[in-house]
Amino acid sequence: MTDTFRVAIIGSGPAGMSAASRAAALGLSHVLLEKTDHLSDTIYKYQKGKHVMATPSQLILRSDQEFDAGKREDILAKWNARTSELGINVKYNAEVKAIRGTGPAIPDSVQQIVKRNRDGTKDVKELQRHEGPYELELTSGEKLIADTVILAIGTQGNPNLMRCPGGDLPHVTYQLDDPTEVLDEHVIVVGVGDAGIENARGLAEDSAQGNVVSILNRKPKSTNVRESFANAKEPNAKALVEDDADGKLTIRYETEVKELEPGWATLSTRDGEEKIRCDRVIARIGSAPPRAFVENCGIAFTSDDRLAFPQLSPVFETTAPGIFVIGALAGYPLIKHCMNQGYDVVEFINGNTELKPADEPLLAEKFAGLPKGRSVDEWLEVLRTSISILKDMSPLQMREFMLDSDVRSYAPGEVVFEKNAPGSSLFAIAEGKVHVQIDPNDASKVVPIPAGTIFGEVGLISGRRRGATIVAAEPTICVEISRNAALKLMSQVPPAKREIERISTERQLLQMFGSGLTPADIAEVVETAKIRTVLAGQAIINEGEDGKNIFVIRVGSMVVEKEVGGKPVFLSYLPAGSYVGEMALIDGGQRTATVRAAIKSEVIEIDGEAFERVLAAKPALMDKARREMDVRRRTNALIESKKDSFSGVVDLYSEQAKFLVSQGLGEATDVLLIDEKLCVGCDNCEKACADAHEGLSRLDREAGKSFAHLHVPTSCRHCEHPHCMADCPPNAIHRGPDGEVFIDDTCIGCGNCQRNCPYGVIRMDKVPPKKPSLLSWLFFGKGPGPGEPPYKWSKKNMPYNGDPAHDEALDRKKAIKCDMCAGIDGGPACVRACPTGAAIRVAPDEFLTVARLKSETEGA
Repeated sequence: MTDTFRVAIIGSGPAGMSAASRAAALGLSHVLLEKTDHLSDTIYKYQKGKHVMATPSQLILRSDQEFDAGKREDILAKWNARTSELGINVKYNAEVKAIRGTGPAIPDSVQQIVKRNRDGTKDVKELQRHEGPYELELTSGEKLIADTVILAIGTQGNPNLMRCPGGDLPHVTYQLDDPTEVLDEHVIVVGVGDAGIENARGLAEDSAQGNVVSILNRKPKSTNVRESFANAKEPNAKALVEDDADGKLTIRYETEVKELEPGWATLSTRDGEEKIRCDRVIARIGSAPPRAFVENCGIAFTSDDRLAFPQLSPVFETTAPGIFVIGALAGYPLIKHCMNQGYDVVEFINGNTELKPADEPLLAEKFAGLPKGRSVDEWLEVLRTSISILKDMSPLQMREFMLDSDVRSYAPGEVVFEKNAPGSSLFAIAEGKVHVQIDPNDASKVVPIPAGTIFGEVGLISGRRRGATIVAAEPTICVEISRNAALKLMSQVPPAKREIERISTERQLLQMFGSGLTPADIAEVVETAKIRTVLAGQAIINEGEDGKNIFVIRVGSMVVEKEVGGKPVFLSYLPAGSYVGEMALIDGGQRTATVRAAIKSEVIEIDGEAFERVLAAKPALMDKARREMDVRRRTNALIESKKDSFSGVVDLYSEQAKFLVSQGLGEATDVLLIDEKLCVGCDNCEKACADAHEGLSRLDREAGKSFAHLHVPTSCRHCEHPHCMADCPPNAIHRGPDGEVFIDDTCIGCGNCQRNCPYGVIRMDKVPPKKPSLLSWLFFGKGPGPGEPPYKWSKKNMPYNGDPAHDEALDRKKAIKCDMCAGIDGGPACVRACPTGAAIRVAPDEFLTVARLKSETEGA
């Protein structure tokens, strides 16, 4: 006879165990089905001695089991004891093979299951849903019957696999049970979520084990660890960064595995490829829901994306009536959340419809200031359905998302943020609309942004200050999504990432091409565009190849080269915001030059045929493209015309340009150069710099490298993505409205910025005593004169008073670097003080041009 239960719970992890505990406490007929011979297999497989966190701390625990932060072994022991105490009906070694409704067919309820084949085709199968009770078939052949089913199976059984060449080698693993068993190995950990971080730290904890551990992070290093480690708990991320600083292990930022072979790994890094020793790879790169099994239960997903989650009601019920999903499979992986859901879902099944989730008070407080008096569930649904980037989230994901975000209403005319204000959060409009003020002197010149879309994406992507003032055009409700929450959203909800990228791409193209284009004009271009990451030195266009696609540089920079006389000649430098590739599209024929990344970059690849249709429909855009193309055509012609008569000058210019890119111009926004043919060595530039900055010079004229007559002194490049900002504890480094990178007075002198700068342009020093005025020195001989004072004079005149705190403050060193003389009339003091015009500050895209080559050849 087939056993029949009121509730069947599949999976004994935190969610399923808590659900079974509640069922037992309520006296409901139940069975807890676990495919292994022990409870909570995911926690059981945590590495030995792992410290398990109980986050989020502000959320109360609602469960018949107890849970506090502690060691894996202690937590499992408590759960096992409590399970026995409650008399939970656990059936071990019981893997469920299929779930089928045994009741009548549900009218108009057919599940379409789409299977994607590797060749791009799709197979569609239709499944008629049936009412319960449900028959659960086990792999052993045994069958059970349950009125309701709770799926708490998690996703760890379906890990994301390494897709690189060599990813299927035997030394590639997806689990680490006991880090103490790994000895004297070069280990690469791929993935910087909690599991990856804990594996890496466990392997490197005891130096006596002799392991050399590297953990790979695709994201750049950031001051805020939550930005670099968006999917990890903050304490874990901070502990990992501390281990890196202590030399226990190595965090490799902006790095991925390109290829694996026995004993070695080839990595793709920010600066190109690197090959390192590798005896073992531990890939902790997430997992995906077991979609085939879940869909065959009659459960629909929120989207076709592989990482999408099942569609759920606010009470966790799926599209198959009577089947509920909780825990990681519902998109809520934190243990405390899972246990709360287990408790709640059984209460709902037992008829307690008045029960509110444990996070209800926290969310109610967030929505309290909004108009219209909606409930938490109503607001969550309004936000989810009204905002395009949130539409593919489940109600459970929305709850967690809103705990990390803020929502508020704005009156007409109220400012959301001002131009040049700091900020990297993203805003989404739920109701109303906002205006982008494009002319600060004329409030009527605005660009409207309607409800449902986003703004502030430039700050999110680049970290720069706000580019415009945004005001509410009517009563408006906006969700402010912190940078951390936005990065987490993009990593966990692929459709949201695609929508953010689509919107940012559309706006960048409209701004770049202008010519009266509207979003409708470029809809096809935007939908077919792809965002690509390009490593330093990698080509996006090769001279002589066929191709019509256009590339827009989103992040980073490119160099354009043409082969002349059997060797590449530098043509031009393309910063972020430029585009390339239109010549082959408009003129036809093959590519006329090679375009490669100067540094690690991102490009938007635009389908040539789609853009060709836009050009045909918009004569003004075609005219603009032809004008810009003519400039590049003249560059090519000049190179060709000079290659015989002035080949030496052309070679010199090309090699000089490559030298400058190697010295950081590829990521610079403003750089100091000195023409050594004009420089007389007076050091007026250094002296003027010191006198403009508290007696400390921000440049070293003699230091740095030279090529031919061009010298790159030690002075800040004001990088597009500054390395110095990556790890500043007080967040004292900022970018000003004119692009200058500066350090404010909150600097604590830790030296992280100096260590992170690859160009050696930051020094640590204490502020010298104030000098007498220039006139006092000139007429009366007082003080050391212009420039940085000598050490002996500074030491003698430092105003110590014997108070330890006061004297210690005077001796405290701080970070010193060029700030482009921001706020000083007349611009950079070094340039103004040069008597011969040898010192110049340039933007790379203005300096590395054919105009300069022309002047060189004419001067030859």
